[in-house]
Amino acid sequence: MAAGGGSPSIVEFFGGEDGYRCGYCRSDTGNLSHGMWAHSMTVQDYQDLIDRGWRRSGKYVYKPIMNQTCCPQYTIRCQALHFQASKSHKKVLKKMLKFITKGDVSKVASEEEPMDSHIEDVATCDFPYKSESQVSQSELTPLAVDQAEKVENEDKDSGETKEEGDVPKVESDSVHICADKDTPVPAEPSHSAKAVHAPPKPGKGADLSKPLCRKAKDIRKERKLQKLLQNQTGTVEGSQLQGDQAFLLQNSKSKTNQPKNIEDFVCVPLPDDTRHKLEVRVVRSSPPSSQFKATFQESYQVYKRYQMVIHKDPPDKPTINQFTRFLCDSPLEAEDAPNGPECGYGSFHQQYWLDGKIIAVGVIDILPYCVSSVYLYYDPDFSFLSLGVYSALREIAFTRQLCVKAPDLCFYYMGFYIHSCPKMRYKGQYRPSDLLCPETYVWTPIEQCLPLLERSKYSRFNQDAKAVDEGRLKELGRVRVLHKRTVMPYSVYKKRRKGPSDEASVQQYASLVGQTCSERMLLFRS
Repeated sequence: MAAGGGSPSIVEFFGGEDGYRCGYCRSDTGNLSHGMWAHSMTVQDYQDLIDRGWRRSGKYVYKPIMNQTCCPQYTIRCQALHFQASKSHKKVLKKMLKFITKGDVSKVASEEEPMDSHIEDVATCDFPYKSESQVSQSELTPLAVDQAEKVENEDKDSGETKEEGDVPKVESDSVHICADKDTPVPAEPSHSAKAVHAPPKPGKGADLSKPLCRKAKDIRKERKLQKLLQNQTGTVEGSQLQGDQAFLLQNSKSKTNQPKNIEDFVCVPLPDDTRHKLEVRVVRSSPPSSQFKATFQESYQVYKRYQMVIHKDPPDKPTINQFTRFLCDSPLEAEDAPNGPECGYGSFHQQYWLDGKIIAVGVIDILPYCVSSVYLYYDPDFSFLSLGVYSALREIAFTRQLCVKAPDLCFYYMGFYIHSCPKMRYKGQYRPSDLLCPETYVWTPIEQCLPLLERSKYSRFNQDAKAVDEGRLKELGRVRVLHKRTVMPYSVYKKRRKGPSDEASVQQYASLVGQTCSERMLLFRS
């Protein structure tokens, strides 16, 4: 997917000098991370950032200082197309199916879900709120894509040639762009970056663009499936996932001597007298869709109960403001692409409706190469359904569905894997999965990482001693800066700037986000 189709990302970098309370080991100041406030961000930029160890909480984007923080947090992804449910995962799927069909509410102690929510990374951390941006919107006039403003390079004394840059026109007051010599327009994602994300080659199977072969047995099964879809259905902004239903039907067909997958449990024919109806709806949360707005209050009440019962928050703590900033606000721009998923890219809430009532919400980002799970909250009355595990499995199935239309979108990101915190190791049970090397940013199968993490809580996974970060900063002068509403390369900004040098801070920022993102995103400087 090409980057730069709309407005560029605009970020403020905060550094990472102060320590914060850790939600895992409870250290008061041991949680160390770099952070930046994202006023806006393209999905391609965020994809590239999470592939360098960054992660968002609302509009705050942070990167743990891996060799210093008390509990190193390694980005983990599951290869969704090759995922095979474990025995414990199947127990959860069977439990849900039994509940829907028979109303069985046997509250057996759950061994497969050590945490109440499968994504807990920043729920108990307060750094996103301490670092909120104070910059006025007028200083961050969003760029549009209409036509060019032409600005001469002021750098006359340096002997550099003047250049004109194609610059997006702004909606209100003009924002200028100063182009240093040889400074390119915002870069496309590097071919090397794309190569890393090349999806695994799928096995030879049915061509989904052609009708399925119609055996009588399959026709009968499909008729039964239609009944199922009235009870266990998925919608995206009110539209039935028709294409995805075909995928589910194909994937749910039992194969001799092959283990059952998620679809075999989600898409089984239900009896006419089924006790409950489960529906999964995907609604865009940013910018908020009409469906999101219509269900906002009900969703918030589920979150409030979840925080009070599961996390023991006092009644006045889970405020609407906290809920909005943490789980609804997102810097991600909504984007559509011809070869992308029908729902588009960006931030969404995946709502689980049981008999017309929201019982759980998975907060997710749909990105060019993955579905990234942000958080899950649910009605505590339904804890017996192991909704943390169930929603993770449904999100993996959802990723597989999206991959039918968007072949590059084949990974499921589960946030961070924290080996030094035993209760957070369960994410490693969703296999095959990979961990991100904190030094070279290459993906390594988790089986190779675990022995290293047993020896040391911080580890470089890439065993090639000569390997380096291929996306590392190479040219500081090409970093894009937004200064006094003028876009310019750092080489120009550096000569214009008055006061003490901020080169060390810009150098740190660019080193952390990498050369590609530093040339695409706009770093705000006051």
